[in-house]
Amino acid sequence: MTPEAEQSRPEERLERAVRAAEQALIEYEIAVETFRIEVENFSRLHHQRLGPMYARLEELDARIAEVRAERSGDPEDRRKAEELRARVMPMPDVEELFHGWMDGDGLFPEAAAMLTDQPVRPPQRVRPSDEARRLYRELARKAHPDLAQEEGERKRREEFITRVNAAYARGEEALLRELAEEWAAGPVPKEKGPSASEELYARLEWLAERKELLTEVARTLEEGAIGSMLRLAPDDPDRLLEEIAEQLLVEVQGREAELSELLGQG
Repeated sequence: MTPEAEQSRPEERLERAVRAAEQALIEYEIAVETFRIEVENFSRLHHQRLGPMYARLEELDARIAEVRAERSGDPEDRRKAEELRARVMPMPDVEELFHGWMDGDGLFPEAAAMLTDQPVRPPQRVRPSDEARRLYRELARKAHPDLAQEEGERKRREEFITRVNAAYARGEEALLRELAEEWAAGPVPKEKGPSASEELYARLEWLAERKELLTEVARTLEEGAIGSMLRLAPDDPDRLLEEIAEQLLVEVQGREAELSELLGQG
């Protein structure tokens, strides 16, 4: 491009910078997403292969602590045993069990009615005030979509009337008054759009923010337990699972021997 043409389009350098940044971001997103999938797959394999062994270890730890607490009668030993048992069998919260049908004061009336085969009480009927009815009729006459001369205006009126109908159905007089003021003020004038250079600068800023977000996602994945394990053996994660399984098996055998010894002493 000649210097004259460069001067005629000062935003061309910005366009090149945006294209380069977009391409770099795409490659970075691919790398982060690839690693995320690897972490997810390894996490699933880790759970399937090692989950039962971790569960067995937790059960043995809780049982050993319980036996010791029974023997000693020490409150601190009992507390530790209860804490370890809670890890093995966590109890869900009441809200999780009832999925929003219950709060601290008990079942919601609608839930109680359904569980006892009683009819659910219908919602209280709203009776709009005289002023609300007056405002509604006035707005319906002024903003009716059939009064529009073009499609864009019809759409605006339909959206507005939908809001008016909803406010009237709830008997919200104050909101109807606000809608009347809004209609009287007329449509909001279109703002002047940004220049080409401003749009390009905004695009560059968005790309930079997106990269920062992806960097944080990548950091979280890498520093997580599964990501850290993957980084130890990126080329052979299956072998890493085997090594961890072997270590856990040794721990399980040790706990079982310890429990057997404790029970034998009784």
